[in-house]
Amino acid sequence: MLRNLFVRVVLASMFTVGGYSFASAQCDPIEGYWFNEEKSAKVQIYKGRDNRFYGKVAWLKVPTRDGKPKMDQRNPDPNKRNNPIVGLTILKGFEKDGSNEYDDGTIYDPKNGKTYSCKMTLDGSTLDVRGFIGVSMIGRSTKWYRSN
Repeated sequence: MLRNLFVRVVLASMFTVGGYSFASAQCDPIEGYWFNEEKSAKVQIYKGRDNRFYGKVAWLKVPTRDGKPKMDQRNPDPNKRNNPIVGLTILKGFEKDGSNEYDDGTIYDPKNGKTYSCKMTLDGSTLDVRGFIGVSMIGRSTKWYRSN
């Protein structure tokens, strides 16, 4: 009987400490899965060990071409053209700037093989993504939508 009580106390303590650890290790609001504007791809945004944010392609609506996984065929580095697009890191090095802005990062577009400077603004369940060359006034914006 005393042993059962001890086991219950230990288990209760573990759940209490575990719950506290989980609550204190909160994610940034930008972290998670996002659909691109066309909903043809889903990107997972996560915080790296350097406290910057990154994003990789987690899903493609059409993941294959001719029965094989789609590859990064337009990459300027010929050694990377046989890398699958699913799993490809396309967002790199974003720093949080304020409560809902993320900048100083880059976005890679596998459709054309080009990398652009990028900034993102979180607006609830919408992410405004702006890729540009040089100054942000000259570029292209798109909206991403949080995936459940």
